[in-house]
Amino acid sequence: MAKKYKRILLKLSGEGLMGDQPFGIDEKVLDIFVKSIKKVYQSGISLCIVIGGGNFYRGVNNKNKAIPRSVADQAGMLATVINALFLKSALLESGVPAEVLSGLAVPQAVLTYSYQQVQKLCKDNTVIIFAGGTGNPYFTTDTGATLRALEADCDALFKATQVDGVYDSDPKKNPNAKRFTEISYNDVIAKELKVMDMTAISMARENKLPIIVFEQENENSLSNALNGKGNFTLIK
Repeated sequence: MAKKYKRILLKLSGEGLMGDQPFGIDEKVLDIFVKSIKKVYQSGISLCIVIGGGNFYRGVNNKNKAIPRSVADQAGMLATVINALFLKSALLESGVPAEVLSGLAVPQAVLTYSYQQVQKLCKDNTVIIFAGGTGNPYFTTDTGATLRALEADCDALFKATQVDGVYDSDPKKNPNAKRFTEISYNDVIAKELKVMDMTAISMARENKLPIIVFEQENENSLSNALNGKGNFTLIK
């Protein structure tokens, strides 16, 4: 395992948890996530995680005009708390210490985010699962992930997706799409590539936080990306 990174933030998609299902959580996919995280944790790398909520609800994509954007986004943040609770339980069952910190206060279910709690959990070598976004509407989980990565002093942000990196167009629609092995923050913004929202990319650029985009295909995907193996894209 590469020792280049002492602490990373892993961004997982809620949609990825669905597997082949139209909704909810596929236990087989959750098991792959847990085995992947455990493998990296046992290597000595400190882990923070942000997981989306798209398998339950995507506030930003709400089409119901009767529901304001701010309310829809709160529903989306609550969806991330649900996923974080399931992931925490699965990690604990596998022997990996984990805790959830939520930017949206849900005190009966999870701890509310604080910088002091982050520092304590990092010292205790506990996997931190950040949920509830930033606690505010109009911010995506990508922006929340970048913010939390910086606050937790992570060396890099690893974003797990359904494709093996960043392409110049959608590879699922265009068989001739070109994958970038490495690309600059500026080019991602200039080309308006959809890998992350522009606020997240700009924040990473300003703070020189590397972003590694890889495909969450199996339990070895993250460790391979950490070791520079397989296909992925480095944004820096």
